[in-house]
Amino acid sequence: MGRSLICFSNIPLKFSYIPRSFPPLNHSNQCLFLKPSNNFSSGYKKVSTLSTKLGRNVSTTAVLSETSYQKDYPKIGAKSTGPIPPSQLIQVVETAAKTGAEVVMDAVNRPRNITYKGLTDLVTDTDKNSEAAILEVVKKNFGEHLILGEEGGIIGDTTSDYLWCIDPLEAFIIYHFFASTDVLQQFLTLGVTARVNQMDGTTNFAHGYPSFAVSVGVLFQGNPAAAAVVEFVGGPMCWNTRLFSATAGGGSFCNGQKIYVSQTNQVERSLLVTGFGYEHDDAWATNIELFKEFTDVSRGVRRLGAAAVDMCHVALGIVESYWEYRLKPWDMAAGVLIVEEAGGAVTRMDGGKFCVFDRSVLVSNGVLHAKLLERIAPPTEKLKTKGIDFSLWYKPDNYHTDI
Repeated sequence: MGRSLICFSNIPLKFSYIPRSFPPLNHSNQCLFLKPSNNFSSGYKKVSTLSTKLGRNVSTTAVLSETSYQKDYPKIGAKSTGPIPPSQLIQVVETAAKTGAEVVMDAVNRPRNITYKGLTDLVTDTDKNSEAAILEVVKKNFGEHLILGEEGGIIGDTTSDYLWCIDPLEAFIIYHFFASTDVLQQFLTLGVTARVNQMDGTTNFAHGYPSFAVSVGVLFQGNPAAAAVVEFVGGPMCWNTRLFSATAGGGSFCNGQKIYVSQTNQVERSLLVTGFGYEHDDAWATNIELFKEFTDVSRGVRRLGAAAVDMCHVALGIVESYWEYRLKPWDMAAGVLIVEEAGGAVTRMDGGKFCVFDRSVLVSNGVLHAKLLERIAPPTEKLKTKGIDFSLWYKPDNYHTDI
């Protein structure tokens, strides 16, 4: 095709090459020696592993056969990557995500301005600059493709079979609602931060609290074909990143190592994750009740704040499930494919077949999916009777799909 890749490399990224997903434990020796990350010049770090009493079976080496739950829930990944070979497509996807992450890494290391205005500027500037860097990579390689960016909206040819869904900093939605007004500033000045703080990675990034990412997913005829998520881990003075990636039919990887979902088959032994939007309506209240219910019956429910990160954690096998209402395509396009290719299941919260233009998502290790739906699907159906809109949204006009 004669295309060339670009990658800005003036700001080094550190990709820890040992993901948090371990081979089966050796019961005679409950310690694992890990090679150091690039932050350490020499030596090995002795890390005590989790007791087998936790009942978690997490493996990066076992080969997962197709089980009944995988047959029960329709695949959401594309049947193929189309005329573009998977290796070429994922190379551009990963390059785009890493390039955006370089911009974010530069910003996260800057001294924080203690004024709210300073933090707001940092957030919006980082978001825009990261998306611009990502777009440059995508356009350089696939100028004819359609792009849906959180910041820039729809760009490109709507007749293309390919749609790129870009979240340049997962996820800064709240700032875009107020981008041209003084409303956000007034809220912050008055100290009315409760609703703002409900939003995803915004507060995490501003405080230097880990749980945010750069997410790039590309659809082929409406279905996820390739994905990359750069997660920021660590914190101030020890920031690092890890790269999750997947192609349809090609498996999921963390820093190049294949990963799988956990095989925990009991809710009471599971760690779960959810999220909440900014609008405190019936859907929000319903999820609060689900949060309470699952907190009572599971090992715990976490609210970390970034959908792509949460889904990657399911794929990595360190949590069993994640669900949320009212996400956008750029929140989900990459994460859902990474979960599915790691052996997990993906549906809507009512149990129906999922697409990235839906308004709810439930991902899990698959083994637990039916048990989770027993509790999640009925209140979701009830929301429909209350008039909550669950129709497809953000689907570009004239974009051809087979969904």
